[in-house]
Amino acid sequence: MSKNIFYEEEGDFKVGTILADNNTSLQVEAPHGKRSKVKASAVLFRFDAPPIAGFMDAAQNIADEIDVDFLWQCCGEAEFSYDTLAREYFGHAPSPVESAGVLLRLHGAPMYFYKKGRGRYKAAPEDALKAALASIERKKQQALRKQAYIEQLAASRLPPEFAPVLDTLLYRPDRNSIEWKALEEASAALKMTPARLVERCGGLPSSHDYHVKRFLLEYFPRGTDFGTVPPVPEPVDLPPGDAEAFSIDDATTTEIDDAFSVSRIPGGNWRIGIHIAAPALGIAPGSPIDAIARARLSTVYYPGAKITMLPEAAIRCFTLAENRPCPALSLYIETTPGYDIVSASNRIERLNIGANLRHDALEQEFNEQTLAAGAIDHRYANELRTLWEFADRLERARRGEVTEAEMRPEYNFYVENDRVTITRRRRGTPIDRMVSELMIFANREWGRQLAANATAAIFRVQGNGKVRMSTVPAGHEGLGVEQYVWASSPLRRYVDLLNQRQLVALTRGEPPPCRAGDEALLSAMRDFELTYEAYGDFQRTMERYWCLRWLTQEDRSVVEGRVIRENLVRLEELPLVVRVPSLPALEPGTTVELAVADLDFLELTLRCEFRSRLEIQAEGASRGS
Repeated sequence: MSKNIFYEEEGDFKVGTILADNNTSLQVEAPHGKRSKVKASAVLFRFDAPPIAGFMDAAQNIADEIDVDFLWQCCGEAEFSYDTLAREYFGHAPSPVESAGVLLRLHGAPMYFYKKGRGRYKAAPEDALKAALASIERKKQQALRKQAYIEQLAASRLPPEFAPVLDTLLYRPDRNSIEWKALEEASAALKMTPARLVERCGGLPSSHDYHVKRFLLEYFPRGTDFGTVPPVPEPVDLPPGDAEAFSIDDATTTEIDDAFSVSRIPGGNWRIGIHIAAPALGIAPGSPIDAIARARLSTVYYPGAKITMLPEAAIRCFTLAENRPCPALSLYIETTPGYDIVSASNRIERLNIGANLRHDALEQEFNEQTLAAGAIDHRYANELRTLWEFADRLERARRGEVTEAEMRPEYNFYVENDRVTITRRRRGTPIDRMVSELMIFANREWGRQLAANATAAIFRVQGNGKVRMSTVPAGHEGLGVEQYVWASSPLRRYVDLLNQRQLVALTRGEPPPCRAGDEALLSAMRDFELTYEAYGDFQRTMERYWCLRWLTQEDRSVVEGRVIRENLVRLEELPLVVRVPSLPALEPGTTVELAVADLDFLELTLRCEFRSRLEIQAEGASRGS
């Protein structure tokens, strides 16, 4: 009886000396002395000589000498046994070492030989073999390319092959691509982000464009141009309005949505008009321009630029530009001389806009001091005072007694020739409060009308501190109103345009374009909420970017701020909240001086260190939180 065996165990070939043969299993000892149990079915052949010491090395040497391509050509198409092939290959009955060598060669070339059972194989078809060999060669070349890319990146050189796929690598990487694998591996080795490495290699000349392009590729993958759009049909046969209105906006506003008018009516009452641009009169549901607005859902604002929801031709047609009659959906409120509301009604008309007033100029003449002195030196002085008194009455009715509370300032960004100017403007001015209250009233009243007439709409509701959109009318706790819609910015928000269509139909006594439960209404509401939040995030990202740029531009290594809470400080000159790990325990509202360094325009980070406490506000605990 032979004393040694050659067997297969878990995909590996092994040899051992038989210690006990139990028919179905054997006890064997390996060359290194380990003893194990081997199933009889796993044994390929038995032998006496040569000894098992060095057997596997000798078999592997024979396997290495066998030309696998020649072996494949020798075996034909039929399934075969290893010993038959070994006999044909060597031209004699193979020795145990030769048999083992053939087995090792067959087993080690799965592309050439398919295993069909214990010691049995079948040659791979020629086409399959060619494909497998091509794949191996391709992977080999890819590995060489990847290594070459890694070496170039490590040397701060951007491989030329990266240029056409750079946007994909930075924003939507194909993680199976050679370029991404090389960039990822090189970045990990250098301990930096892929974007930082690309920048170091000269592939990111503009950190500003890096952030903007990331946003555009996700939300405007086909670009921001509108392409060719059909002419905008202007509404006809609109009755002329008999009031002269004026708008109040920031100096950069071109989509002028709202305007106001004031007049006396017989009997001494006031007629106050809130006039909203009316694109719903010319942009029909399902029209090409409506499809554009539905896709964009809102105008995108960010420092130095904006992406409008509507094409320029549509904006020009419906914006409330001065010195021309404009289509408008007007809400007229009749009040007593003491501003008690008598009635409110809608009117669709073509209204003359007398002027587009701008905040920066108007605030010089219409402010707390001029109101208190009764000396508003302005063309619309009487109208402004009346609107202010009416708005003040609305605010008191809505919120109770109005107190002068400190409000964080509003910051405006102006970018020109890659230089940023950041200006602070105090919130809560008479202009702010007046316009805000009139818009709240209009959206509240229109929400009431839509709800009272069971006309479908998208409402803005707030409960338990959470603000959301809903097709069911409900209260807005933050504003203190029973129902509220967004309908005052139809040139800039698609929800407002939808709601305006419903209001126009209600005003005209026509069936509304959308009914309760319409999928068009529900899907627009869902998409708007997600998109509007994303647009807001992008605006905040770019404002943070320009804040960091301003610090560099103005060579500011020291700044002041107020403590919000532990480790958090709000800067005084910028709309920026920073984390300060070195900040000592200070009361909220304490003014501190910080050193800033390590500004990163890609990650939008900076390092801030506490330098000194400048002062502590007595009322600080209630501020800045």
